[in-house]
Amino acid sequence: MIRKTFIDKFEYIASSKQLVDFIIKDTVIKKFKKGDIILKEHFYVQQIPLVVSGIVKVYKEEENGNEVLLYYIKPGESCIMSILAVKKNIPVNIKAIIEEEAELILISKKNLEYISKNFKQWNIFVYSLFNDKFDEVINRIKLLTFSNTEKRILDYLNRIAILTKSNSIYKSHQEIANELGTSREVISRILKKLENQDKIILTHRKIELL
Repeated sequence: MIRKTFIDKFEYIASSKQLVDFIIKDTVIKKFKKGDIILKEHFYVQQIPLVVSGIVKVYKEEENGNEVLLYYIKPGESCIMSILAVKKNIPVNIKAIIEEEAELILISKKNLEYISKNFKQWNIFVYSLFNDKFDEVINRIKLLTFSNTEKRILDYLNRIAILTKSNSIYKSHQEIANELGTSREVISRILKKLENQDKIILTHRKIELL
């Protein structure tokens, strides 16, 4: 089961049978519920998550309680910030929460150090992951800096739809406001405007993209 998962989900890792053998030895796929926190700010990372299914949200929490969304971790990916924290032996400065019910493979800090030193396929995976997440953060900065609020919201909804592979988006107006760095009132007003333009349909805690 776990071996097939690696072949299906983790292309770079699966190219090395020895690496797959090492990771799946004494490893299980662990299930997490929506809302479970898997990484806490200022804590030292003990396990690196490999996402088999579901979605993980990585963000920073400001002193006033607002969230700053950094990126999402999709199936076949891991958390680059936690990998870097382990490599530097420093606490993480981000939080990671299960956005959609997920299955994760957890690699211990000790095993990660061994893997990094002995398997170039793992390092290729990490470099590719870093590049992808860097692009996500840059695109998000562009969206927040140069786009008007209506375009930001519509682009955001489209990104979530692509991420979840569904036109039904289950997020409250407050959650969207937190992730886009604005107020709930602004989000509600613009969502209503988009509904009047026949671009979305609003229902309780759900937004349907048309």
